[in-house]
Amino acid sequence: MNPIRPLRTHLAGAALALCVAVPALAGGDEVVMYKDPNCGCCGAWADHMREHGFSVKEIATREMGEVKRKAGVPQALGSCHTAKVGGYIVEGHVPAADVKRLLAEKPAVAGISAPGMPLGSPGMEGPYPADKYDVISFDRKGGTKVFASH
Repeated sequence: MNPIRPLRTHLAGAALALCVAVPALAGGDEVVMYKDPNCGCCGAWADHMREHGFSVKEIATREMGEVKRKAGVPQALGSCHTAKVGGYIVEGHVPAADVKRLLAEKPAVAGISAPGMPLGSPGMEGPYPADKYDVISFDRKGGTKVFASH
């Protein structure tokens, strides 16, 4: 028996495993963000997400009301942009750490929202004092719960 053949088989298997594992380690879930073409703070939130390891695809649309309706975002939890990631909806200026927690814990919710546009939230930073705000989880039946407080 040729001793090199088993070595080649093991190396080929290791190479295949590496090819499968590297994309999972390199990226994470892609964030697809819908925003009004004239909104600057939405782009700042996308940059925040990229800085925290997410790949973000920005889609400009003037039909944000329709995007939110189709996504199932409760009107009271609305904000300026709507994103989809890992099967969840992320509405507004939610910190990347909360999105990472959502994806890690995988709760039985439709998504999370930072309602309105809280000052000091990612993409809404500035020289003014930051607001205290909650990130709210929501389900398809209208249930809500505080997911995180900032």
